[in-house]
Amino acid sequence: MATGKSSDDINDDSGLTFWDHLDVLRGVLLRILAVVIVFTVVAFMLKDEVFGIVLAPKSPDFILYRWLSYVSSKLGFNVVDSFNVELINTGLAQQFMIHMKTAFCVALIVTSPYILHQLFGFVRPALYANERKYSLRLLIGGYIMFLVGVALSYFIIFPLTFRFLGTYQVSSEVTNLISLESYMSVLIMLCLFMGIMCELPVLSYIATKAGIIDSGFLSRYRRHAILVILIVCAIITPTSDAFTLLIVSLPIWLLYEASILVSRKVV
Repeated sequence: MATGKSSDDINDDSGLTFWDHLDVLRGVLLRILAVVIVFTVVAFMLKDEVFGIVLAPKSPDFILYRWLSYVSSKLGFNVVDSFNVELINTGLAQQFMIHMKTAFCVALIVTSPYILHQLFGFVRPALYANERKYSLRLLIGGYIMFLVGVALSYFIIFPLTFRFLGTYQVSSEVTNLISLESYMSVLIMLCLFMGIMCELPVLSYIATKAGIIDSGFLSRYRRHAILVILIVCAIITPTSDAFTLLIVSLPIWLLYEASILVSRKVV
């Protein structure tokens, strides 16, 4: 019967069988699962702290609004008016389920460095020395860019989107009451979408290294890329208004321009 082995054990035994590798993978997955469960429980218990962060963008005292208010006051005008949007719950078990899902998402974010370390440790022995160095740089770069995308969505894109849509009224007789489920789904979708889109420079680097594309190719098809970006944003973003489409597609266009610069630097 095979015994559990860590991913580092592969370095000391190049004669592992297929079943031995599966045993190592099982150990990696079990460790990841155990750590995620522990941190999910911790995040679940820290309800006030977690939701204090999650619900912060709906407050007029959020850092983005304070910064905009400060800058506009220095320029002699005010672009940020006070606003108040109430969140409501529409299901009996909805708040509990959202609490569980949020705790799990927080656990994944917190433990993601450990998860990536374990997975890379599993595949690392199969790589040559130069491939290990190259793959590690890409892994770290991709992870950082994903976090940048999540931060961009949390601190800028989602707050502006929420404020615009949450306070928009077709008539003063119609009051906006936003459900907690709607708030969370838009927040998670935008953070995930922007995290993935921020991988464009990394993908451009890989594709250029592989000889698939070059900076000239990206420059020639810039207009086509902008059209594709608008279409993808219109399909994937959780709302269908022009404001959200603009505020989401603009950073992605800038990332495309950054991809051209990255491709140009690749030798």
